[in-house]
Amino acid sequence: MNTFVEITERPVSTDEVVARLANPANGAIVTFIGVVRGLTGERETRHLEYEAYPEMAEKTLRQITAEIYARWPDVRAAAIVHRVGRLEIGETAVVIALAAAHRAQTFDALHYAIDRIKEIAPIWKKEFWADGAAWRSEH
Repeated sequence: MNTFVEITERPVSTDEVVARLANPANGAIVTFIGVVRGLTGERETRHLEYEAYPEMAEKTLRQITAEIYARWPDVRAAAIVHRVGRLEIGETAVVIALAAAHRAQTFDALHYAIDRIKEIAPIWKKEFWADGAAWRSEH
């Protein structure tokens, strides 16, 4: 299996993440791109700040990819890159890419990946609004 995980302070390039999975045997690469949205409920978001324990977060992301390979054996490669630090509206926070010979079940695996990241990864998000800020338990 080809696995790449990273916690980074640099802007995340979807093209670079997808390129890590390039292989003539892969006929499908599916991606999830999480971007900073401008509204949380009725509140206008100014920006976000993500924090993580990088070594533990990367270990957890590798665990998630192992779970995917076990549940969806057709998935041959996985890449998960999550950004930390201050992110402005529209910037990419996370990119998940999964590759397989065929697309069957890759979308289910992708959905599972983002849910597991939100559930178990030691990555925290603070939302900033015009009238305050708060740490959020979900991404």
